[in-house]
Parts: sequence; structure tokens; C-alpha cells
Amino acid sequence: MAEAGTGSPDIVQTPRGPAAPCVLVIFGGSGDLAQRKLIPALYNLAEEGLLPEQFAIVGVGSTDLGDEGYRERIGDTVPRHLTKACDPERWRWFSERLHYVQADFGDGEAYEALARRLEEVAETFHTGPSFLFYLATPPTFFQTIIEHLGAAGLTRQDRGWRRVIIEKPFGRDLDSARELNAAIGEILDEDQIYRIDHYLGKETVQNILVFRFANGIFEPIWNRFYVDHVQITVAETVGVETRGRYYDRAGALRDMVPNHLFQLLSLIAMEPPNSFDANAVRDEKAKILQGIQPIGQEQVLHRVIRGQYGAGEIEGLGEVPGYRGESEVDPASATETHVAMKLLVDNWRWADVPFYLRTGKRMPRRVTEIAIQFKRAPYVLFRDTPVHHLPPNQLLIRIAPEEGISLRFGAKVPGPGLRMGNVEMDFAYADHFGSSPATGYETLLYDAMNGDATLFQRADSVELGWSVIQPILDVWGALPPRAFPNYAAGTWGPWEADELLGRDGRAWRKC
Repeated sequence: MAEAGTGSPDIVQTPRGPAAPCVLVIFGGSGDLAQRKLIPALYNLAEEGLLPEQFAIVGVGSTDLGDEGYRERIGDTVPRHLTKACDPERWRWFSERLHYVQADFGDGEAYEALARRLEEVAETFHTGPSFLFYLATPPTFFQTIIEHLGAAGLTRQDRGWRRVIIEKPFGRDLDSARELNAAIGEILDEDQIYRIDHYLGKETVQNILVFRFANGIFEPIWNRFYVDHVQITVAETVGVETRGRYYDRAGALRDMVPNHLFQLLSLIAMEPPNSFDANAVRDEKAKILQGIQPIGQEQVLHRVIRGQYGAGEIEGLGEVPGYRGESEVDPASATETHVAMKLLVDNWRWADVPFYLRTGKRMPRRVTEIAIQFKRAPYVLFRDTPVHHLPPNQLLIRIAPEEGISLRFGAKVPGPGLRMGNVEMDFAYADHFGSSPATGYETLLYDAMNGDATLFQRADSVELGWSVIQPILDVWGALPPRAFPNYAAGTWGPWEADELLGRDGRAWRKC
């Protein structure tokens, strides 16, 4: 391990060089995801010196743009999504590597033309025959694109490597996920498939492994003997924005739980892997998903809560409409915008420790966090003192919007007599390490170019995630909700979500 260039003896790092030479092909290259996240992330990598000279981008889409039209569009939109001023010289270097191919994703002949264009671009920028394909498209195109890439010979690895990044959602239930895995598995080897979850690109999420396994003081108490329960919250103030058509078919459960929330759960609960090898880490994460106690149909009614927001007021946004009043949403929609659930993991470490998960839209604050609440200390020592209550210790991992970690513990209040108050030791990434421009995709794109699949989902994990929530989908499909909308925008969800913890003598953390 080499010391970082800051000169601080407390910061060590493994030196990172530029990613492997390649052509990155973005299907949906003129779309919203590419312009807001992917291309800004690639520019940030270029700023950090992590893109090789032998690199190029080819956007593929149905819009008729051409290379110059594409560069002009990207030049107009992408700088608005950068978190710092664009360097003109670096942008010139970056822009000349942007190319565009107009194509109908279902037209086999278009892939033959794409193959010829990729050969030209690879020769011009000396990238070699290594291609990374990013499917930034609606999921209905995933299988079609991969089948046509295979038919055009673009997935063969007889010379360079060929990898495919697939966005979520990967299927919409267990059967469709299995079918998609089987279909693309006939064309691609598993080590060519990178199922992306942008939550794993966040620094604090990646830091969970370092925090747990590089610090000797935490792992010994990371178990059922010391932990009372775990809460995972992913709350948004926004509604469906421009995604009404998609979201009304998906809902909060499909959109967030089998991917984002289960990724966080598995990182918090997993056993130490033998190494940071991709498969070693993913093996342990898969074991957690496999160990989640199955939810029976009757349990769905008591351990899983669904909600839909009505009109309300959110600080900073003012009055907002209810979900059924959003654009492209069915006025009588029964789609849930809030989910809360209680899960148990059946293994030696976590037996009888509940994991409470919640996610929702139009909530009072945008926050993503994991709260580990420890068991209370024995009260006997304080029985004859003014201290009447021992609050539990709590470790909070903040993922968004401010990334950091805090630990709450009790301390004596200065002065005569014994009085106790809660204090917090707080670490914020920005304060200690400084802030850097990031979209959350930089690390994921860099790793995919280098063939590191640690932060990407494997086929078995995808299917295990869907298998956990399939009973919920089945029950909800058979029993429509009775009282939607059942929480006002600007609140923390339906009262049943509070009751879910209340029945266990617990309460959601006040975010």
C-alpha cells in the first residue's frame, strides 16, 4: 500500500492507473441516463486521469444525429450536470472521442453496420478490439440487443474482451428474471455480464466493507449478541417525475427492494469473505439473500406494508399532487409508492435480529441511511442514581445526501450529581477527505473497464432477491389495496409502517 499524494500518513491507497483501453458503446446514448449520469461520470474519470488515451465512446440511438450532432448535444447538456467547471482542454480531448451511430435496436442489419463502425473507431484511437456495451435502455430491449450483438459476432472474445453492463430492473418478478438470465446466458458467459446497481457506486456503500473488516473494534459486536435490530431507509422527496409510465407498472417494491435495499442489507449482514476477489464477496452476499426467512402469504399481511401518497406539502417544494394526479399515472392506480417490511436472516450471526426496511416517495426528507441499534446495557448499576433510562447505542451509516458515519453513546453531563446525555462521534466524508465530483457511476464504469465485477450483481443474487419478494407480489396481486392513498405527501408513510415496529416495542429512527 502506498501513501496518497496528500502527504498525510493516515491515508493509504493502492495506486490506480488508467482503465484498460476500450471502446465504450452506450445503447441509449442520447437518452436521459447517458446525458445526466454516464457521460458526466466518464468526464470525471478523464479529469482524474483514469481514462486511457486509447479510449472512445460510441452512442447508439434512434435519433438522427451523426458525430457532430451528438458532440453538440452532449456539449450543450452534459456540462450542466457536472459538479465543477468544465476544463476546456480536457473537454476537447473528451469530445473528440464521442461518436454516434443511428440504429433501430431491433434491426439485425444495424448491428452489422455498428460492428464495422466500431472497427473504424478502434483503429483510429488504437483501443484494440475490446468493447464495453452499456444498455442504458428500457428493459424491454435488453434481450433483443444482446441477441443481436451475439448474432453480429460482437460478443466473441477471440481477440479482445467483450462485456455488457445491464441496468435495472433485471426482470419484473422471479420468472422473468430467470428467463432473462437463461436467454442472455446462451450468448454471454457470466463473467461478461455486469448487472449494475448505481447504489454500489456510492463511497459510503463501498466503505461498509472497509468499515466492518478493517477495524477490529466493530466486527466482534456485529452479531445477534449485541445488535438489537437494523433499520435501512431510502426516502425520496420527489414523486415519479417523468417516469410515471414506468413507475405505474413497477411500483416501489419492484423498483427499490430486490436491488438497492437488498444490496445494502447483504453488505451489512454478510460474513467476512476470504478476499476481495469478486466472487468471494458475491458468494457471501448471496448467502445472506439465501438466508432470508421466507415470507409466507399470511405473514405478508403483517410484516409488509404498502402505501401510496396523496396530495400534501413538502418543505422546499410546497404543495404537491397525489400520486394519482401525476403525469402518465392511472387516476385509479393501485401502485404502491411506499414499502416497509420486517425481514429475518436465518443464520448463526443474525438469528432473531429483525431487519426493518422502508422506502418511499414524497417523504419529508431525501435520505438514505443504515442504522444499527445495539442492545441496551444492564440497568442494575444505575438503579439508585438519578439516571432512569439507558438509551441504546446506535451506529448510523449515512449514504445520502451527506455521506458519513456517526456513533451515538451516553456520557456524563458535567456538574455535581450523576446525569447522563446522548452524544455523537461524527465523521463526514467531505470534512475529512474533501469532496470530489461524482455521479455515483465513476467507480462502476472504471471497474467494468478493468474486469472487476465485485460491485455488480451475479445471476444467482438477482434470482435470490426476486425469490424473497415473489410471495409479496403474489399476495398484492390477489388482494388490491383497500385505502389508497393512505399517506399524505410530506409525511413518513402510512401509520401501519409505524405499527410494524411498534408491535415489537421499537420505532423508526427520526431521520
